[in-house]
Amino acid sequence: MTPPRVTLERVALAARTIDPVFLRSPQFECEPLSDALGARLSLKIESVNPIRSFKGRGADWLVSRAERGAPLVCASAGNFGQAMAWAGRARGVPVTVYASAHANPLKLERMRQLGATLVLHGDDFDAAKQEARRVAAARGHRFVEDGYDVETLEGAGTIALEWLERAPFPDVLLVPLGNGALFNGVATVVKARRPQTRLIAVQAAGAPAMVESWRAGRVIEHDALHTIADGIGVRVPIPQALDDLRGLADDAILVREASILAAMRLLHRHTGLVAEPSAAVGVAALVEQGAAFRGQSAGTIICGSNLTPQQMQEWL
Repeated sequence: MTPPRVTLERVALAARTIDPVFLRSPQFECEPLSDALGARLSLKIESVNPIRSFKGRGADWLVSRAERGAPLVCASAGNFGQAMAWAGRARGVPVTVYASAHANPLKLERMRQLGATLVLHGDDFDAAKQEARRVAAARGHRFVEDGYDVETLEGAGTIALEWLERAPFPDVLLVPLGNGALFNGVATVVKARRPQTRLIAVQAAGAPAMVESWRAGRVIEHDALHTIADGIGVRVPIPQALDDLRGLADDAILVREASILAAMRLLHRHTGLVAEPSAAVGVAALVEQGAAFRGQSAGTIICGSNLTPQQMQEWL
């Protein structure tokens, strides 16, 4: 069996290096939400930082190890681009972000404000990523791929290190699954430190490529996405991310759009949090399958909160 790419030693080093503004995020059991869902639910809130997303951990760790001044190119649905822009500005590294022409306008504007060069290309994230990779190769610049570059997983792993300091730890973690950085980073640490915890990957039913590929044991691509959860909307899985996922995920759940919206509203009502759709899928899994978790302690990561005013008005 291939050893995991992420090691606890590297995650611990990342935790000592990442800008503290992204670390020590709030974590607590939310009793009103637990009562509403029928399972004891703990939350790790990754939206109280300058980019309102967990992506700052992996991006800052990656940029801290990059050659100072050497340009970096990436693609993003929004949050990773903001994180790379923030880290690049802070550490003196030029960053170009490719994004879909249909990406969240709030996220796009924040990338510009943070100093990134922003290029819009294609109808979705995967089209933007393909162009970013091509341009980076043509210009001799480093292409950074969220979910593939191991620093993005190691940065996410620091979330689990913090959570494990808190007792008792949940019986089951419901972790959003996109390109794999969050799930694979967190799951590697939890499996090493607390193997009895069940790790469940959660994805939108309208963007099921990663879960379908994991179940099939091979890459399955889709032609289009049909979900509001743009942050975990993946048509073309990263083969390395699927390799990482093997042996880490105990199960996977695909959640419907109505459940995602219900979860966002429950979070807003019972915690006061604004959670973007991708951040609410763990709660959505409990909305749909609460009976399966009754009597257990569950945990999920609220991994981002970047919504436009129009989205907040419509969805919350």
